[in-house]
Amino acid sequence: MKPVRWGVIGVAKIAVRKVIPAMRGSALTPVVAIASRQLAKAEAAAKELGIPKAYGSYAELLADPEIDAVYNPLPNHLHVPLSIEAAEAGKHVLCEKPVSLNVEEVKKLIEVRDRKGVCIGEAFMVHTHPQWLRVRELVQSGRIGTLRSAWAHFSYYLTDPANVRNVPEWGGGGLMDIGCYPIHCSRFVFGEEPRRVIGALDYDPLTKVDRLASAILEFPGGQCIFTCGTRMAPAQRMQFHGTKGRIDLEIPYNAPTDRPSRIFIDDGGDLFGSTISSEEFPVCDQYTIQGDAFSAAIREGKPVPVPLEDALRNMAVIDAIFRSAASGRWEAPVV
Repeated sequence: MKPVRWGVIGVAKIAVRKVIPAMRGSALTPVVAIASRQLAKAEAAAKELGIPKAYGSYAELLADPEIDAVYNPLPNHLHVPLSIEAAEAGKHVLCEKPVSLNVEEVKKLIEVRDRKGVCIGEAFMVHTHPQWLRVRELVQSGRIGTLRSAWAHFSYYLTDPANVRNVPEWGGGGLMDIGCYPIHCSRFVFGEEPRRVIGALDYDPLTKVDRLASAILEFPGGQCIFTCGTRMAPAQRMQFHGTKGRIDLEIPYNAPTDRPSRIFIDDGGDLFGSTISSEEFPVCDQYTIQGDAFSAAIREGKPVPVPLEDALRNMAVIDAIFRSAASGRWEAPVV
């Protein structure tokens, strides 16, 4: 497959520390340019990461004819505007999650994608990780019987009011930043869309973003219950419970790149773990896999791993949880 030449708009931590190094690990996804609104920052990142070109504006990068695709790791409120600019320039776009601030913004992206004939996808790197593909396979094959419930927890501790995750106007808050993961993953494994949701949010009085969020998602076949927070000790776990067993992902979202990932399968023999087995997955980098999969969508016409139609439905659930927390009632996701 012919390599896809990538440009990166912004020098966000996730880009320079995780995504760009991972993409450089594949011959299919060379990163050939990086841009920042401050040229010095772009030049420093380019030097550190071995990127040939550095630009002092996003527009300059988008005008570069040697760039095929753009990775957008900017703060949430800039996801749609800059992704639209990239698509209008004829670039394919892989945009960080959540791809938008609300459902209506996703619809704008879909319109420009269809009009320009480019690929646009949401960067849920978990979607193509082998451990998640295996979990879905096990559930669909009936290994744990009929799936009835999913449970998840995701948290970290962050109080800096200047951090983008703590700025409400920029789409900050725990539900948008990390609550989107159990929503996406439960939809992925259930293979269904929630009919209604109910949520409870606790807002930080200083930053005005949600620091604790819990929700119940009611699927046709069962329920997902999750809690996420930005004022708790770092932790993450997700489990799927069926009529005959349970699957537990050890590190579901930030899968390690220096050791194998593991899932645990409990056949329900007793409460003391005597019937629990495990499966290990070879060391890999989910950002490398994500880049290769998106590049294959561009070059070979394969499906975009997380298309905008999926992003639209995930965002509809997030919107509904916000509405529910405000109304105190069950709310139905609306696309």
